Amino acid sequence: MSDLLMIRAIVRPEKSAAVLSELLDAGYVGVTKEEVYGRGRQKGIVVGEVHYDELPKELLIIIAEASNKEDIVRIIMKNARSGENGNFGDGRIFITAVEEAYTISSGKPGL
Repeated sequence: MSDLLMIRAIVRPEKSAAVLSELLDAGYVGVTKEEVYGRGRQKGIVVGEVHYDELPKELLIIIAEASNKEDIVRIIMKNARSGENGNFGDGRIFITAVEEAYTISSGKPGL
């Protein structure tokens, strides 16, 4: 099943709805969403004297055919980016191969 990919996108919570809506409109209906906390290279943010090093984000997980990778990444990038050139904290996209997948109810392999 090497033609399947797991695309994980960590995005700002306020951008999640736009990303999900656009994915749905494009026919990518299977998405798992989870609230997560973390920091990137900027090591959090400082507001006054308070340092926030665990920032709220949303993790979106999509399993898709490898042939759809560029389209899905384009949709995420377009809708998760803040401003024309983006900003620190807009998120990351990670792509890995899926060796196997099974539907629990039927026991059938694949999507």
